[in-house]
Amino acid sequence: MGCRKLYELLGYHQELPGRDKFFDLLATHGLLVRKRKRKFYTTNSNHRFYKHPNLIKGMVPQRKNQIWVSDITYVNVQGTYYYLSLITDAHSRKIVGFELAKSLRAKHSLNALKWAVNMEGKPSIHHSDRGIQYCCDEYVEYLLKQGTKISMSKKGDPLENAIAERVNGIIKNEYLKSYDLTHQNCKEKVAQAIALYNKERPHMSNNMKTPMEIHDGIINPLTTYFRNNKEVLTLTRI
Repeated sequence: MGCRKLYELLGYHQELPGRDKFFDLLATHGLLVRKRKRKFYTTNSNHRFYKHPNLIKGMVPQRKNQIWVSDITYVNVQGTYYYLSLITDAHSRKIVGFELAKSLRAKHSLNALKWAVNMEGKPSIHHSDRGIQYCCDEYVEYLLKQGTKISMSKKGDPLENAIAERVNGIIKNEYLKSYDLTHQNCKEKVAQAIALYNKERPHMSNNMKTPMEIHDGIINPLTTYFRNNKEVLTLTRI
């Protein structure tokens, strides 16, 4: 995870240096999370399907499953690009559905959505960009069948789907880039990264709690220990 999150979790430690020195220490040892420039876009909004208006602009979700945000990012596996479809709960920041595939076909995004619905139930609002995967008949019909309202960002404006964009970057830069991904293990490694993100990574927007603490009320003993070192440490890692 990034420096600020790590510094927060280690805040109890008496020998912890100041924040700037802590950043410098990690930089010296090559441990800072580095952002990568985006090489290409996964969104094709030049299509015949209806583009829905943005229903969540200025809205702050008050409960889980009120707003789900969706996006697709790419993952480099031994020189081959795979595509990762993510469904994230906007209130808790928990990733509730995902699928990794070798193509951008809409069925993969739909599979991620179906998995999320099977695990969590239906959302009140589903928000995405205007990509053909989210505007196509199959995806829209499935959402309408659930009684879910459909919301979409403006063309070329990532700020209108900022939560999804942020989660994409976290999974890729804080987790997957440090993994030795192969064609044989990439799906397992992506699942591992998402589990660690959901269970262990605190969010400032969650008052430094993890997505699962907010979404499911499940406390991870590792993060609890770092917040309060007087707690009994019982590790249950995947």
